[in-house]
Amino acid sequence: MQEIHDIGFIGTGIMGKSMLRNLGKAGYTMHCYARHPQKVEDLKAEGVAIHPSIADLAKACRCIITIVGFPRDVEEVYFAPGALMESAAPGTILIDMTTTSPTLAQKLYAEGTKRGFHVLDAPVTGGDTGAKNGTLSILVGGDKADFEALQPVFKGMGTNINYMGGAGMGQHAKMANQIMIAGAMSGVCEALNYAKANGLDLETLLKAVSTGAAGSAQLNAFGPKMIKGDFAPGFFLKHFIKDMGLAEEEAEKKGLDLPVLQQVLKEYRELEKEGKGDLGTQALYTYYQKK
Repeated sequence: MQEIHDIGFIGTGIMGKSMLRNLGKAGYTMHCYARHPQKVEDLKAEGVAIHPSIADLAKACRCIITIVGFPRDVEEVYFAPGALMESAAPGTILIDMTTTSPTLAQKLYAEGTKRGFHVLDAPVTGGDTGAKNGTLSILVGGDKADFEALQPVFKGMGTNINYMGGAGMGQHAKMANQIMIAGAMSGVCEALNYAKANGLDLETLLKAVSTGAAGSAQLNAFGPKMIKGDFAPGFFLKHFIKDMGLAEEEAEKKGLDLPVLQQVLKEYRELEKEGKGDLGTQALYTYYQKK
């Protein structure tokens, strides 16, 4: 695999923009494509090369990272006319860091390999804070030799980088992660509403239990926000619904029954129907407040 100097980036949302900036700080020359160029004017001012099309981006870079919203967006970026599968040169490294379907990740790998690309699925966890601080956990599927060769790139964005197996296994690992989060988030919401109903001071409660057996990343990150009514997105509620829906689909393929996931997904979907899809995942607290 050739040495990497220029990296192309598609997907400059809450997570992606910080990841792109950290790769620039790591010494890479950064390029990006955005459907709405006005949203990346700040990156242009910072010296990032902005390209008018995916094909133009692919001409300039032999390593391209994508982190977009939904599986349909992944399909468009890779398979639409003039998109990456058509426009990238043989030998190009394609890293999809979107949380998407393991089946789609395997499709990307199969189609990309036919064209001579190096394709990896590498979803992340750690939220907007991890993206800003360069401390993301990165879950990688694909060829192990490619994983090893791309360590410097991954280390530009994260600190906990793990090879999970062949194509699609990074996405399966992310599904397991999201299932764990669903249960933990629901538990925090239930506990805080129980405590509030019984007259406990919630800030004192958080301080008391956060270092004990009940402590968790979800409690520490979102408990204080819940009790302050801060539901600004670090990770969009609508995107978590997408992730949990994918996990449910994959579980059904294996004949697995995941009742906790199904219940939490139902609750989040009710909130989305109320117009809360653009809030953060901690807005689940409002569902329990209504009960």
